[in-house]
Order: sequence, then C-alpha cells, then structure tokens
Amino acid sequence: MRHLKHLAAAALIVAIAAPPAGAHGIWFAQRARQVAMIYGIGADDLDMVKRLPLVESVGAFDASYKPVAATLRTAGPVVMVDAEEQPTLLVAVLQNGTWSRKGAGEFEKKGRDEMPDATLSEKTVKYAVAIQGPLDKPIPALPTQILQVVPAGALPATLGTPMTYVVLFNGKPVQGARVIADMVNDPDAKEIATGADGHVTMPVRNQGLNVIRAVYNGPTDNPKKYDRIEHTATLAFTLAHAPE
Repeated sequence: MRHLKHLAAAALIVAIAAPPAGAHGIWFAQRARQVAMIYGIGADDLDMVKRLPLVESVGAFDASYKPVAATLRTAGPVVMVDAEEQPTLLVAVLQNGTWSRKGAGEFEKKGRDEMPDATLSEKTVKYAVAIQGPLDKPIPALPTQILQVVPAGALPATLGTPMTYVVLFNGKPVQGARVIADMVNDPDAKEIATGADGHVTMPVRNQGLNVIRAVYNGPTDNPKKYDRIEHTATLAFTLAHAPE
C-alpha cells in the first residue's frame, strides 16, 4: 500500500511538472506571395481570424532594426500582414489566456480561481519573430519579445548545417528553455534544453521554411490565478532552393 501511495504521489508530481503536449505557437509564413500570421502546430493551421482579439501587438523592423509600421488584415480565413516597406523582421505577441486541468485531463480555459482543485494552472503567451530580409547585424533583444530566439551567427545556405541559437528571457540568455528545430514539420521532436549560456545547437532541418520553437516556464505574477507563465516563442526563416 505504501508503494502504491508513493507511485500516486510521483504521478501527481509528474502531472504538475509536465508541460502540455505539443505547445501551439504563432509564426509567419508565405501564403500566395503574401505573408500571413499563423496559429497552430505541425500541419494544424488553425483559425487565426477568431484569435485576432488575442493579438497584443504586431510590428516590423528594417535592416537597422528601426520600427516600420505594420498592420494585420483578414483575407477570408487568413490573417495577412501589411508593412509600409519591405521589413527585415516581423514580430508579434498573442495573449492566449489562462488554462487549467485536473490530473492529466484536458485543459480548460479557466484560472485556479475558477478551478481550485486543478493540478496545473498556467497563463500562456505566444511570441513570433520572422526574418524577412538579409541580416547585416545580429538581431537584438526586441522590446515586445519576453521570450525570443535569435541566431547566434549568420544563417546557413543549406539544410543540415549545424546552427546555434540563443534563447533570451527578458533580454538575457536563459537556461532550461526547451527547443525544437521545426514545429511545423516535426512538432513531436525531442526537445533540447538550453545550457547556462542560453545556447542550443541543432541542424537546420529544411531547405525552405524553418520555424524554431522555444518554450520556457516563467514565474507567475498572479499566484491566485495561475502557477506559472508558459512563454512560447518562434523564430522563422527561409533557406532558398536551387534555381529552377
């Protein structure tokens, strides 16, 4: 009996500590030669239009990382991005609300104040950075990106090249962020944790669109409502294919 109690306690600890399987994210991708804002994971390109009210900010930067005006517009079921000029970077933040669950059950959009017996309650925030033009200098910590993935060097020309990234939390390298190389085509890949310097190295996966994803559980700022804040950040860039 004591052994069973220990197993039950261990299971409860795992349920509390484990992150939700397959954290959704936001990223930017081309749709019909225009740039769209996507919400989803893997092949799941979910309804971004209904999530527009959750978008806290969208922005763009030129080659000197000076702000460029950018806005979102709906085009049928797709959310497009319009910028005053060709941007080097696009960025966005989406506040995805507070979610809770009991044990290993499904998450419900409630806080601990509404579900006091929840085994986990968390606020979820999604961030996105997309490289849209040549980089003449390293990408800095951007003001709206509490969690941010930046390349530690120049982007390679071909897939399979080892690439080092730095994950920043509040502008500083953070240890323990969980990173995968391609949340669109390999969303269930084994996560690699950043080291003490915030760095992680992995091969570039695609000769085309790459969407790197990092997840980091930060401290709560409202313990009565949620236990932690789950920050999910993406970095998107595209490698050119061979001339046709």
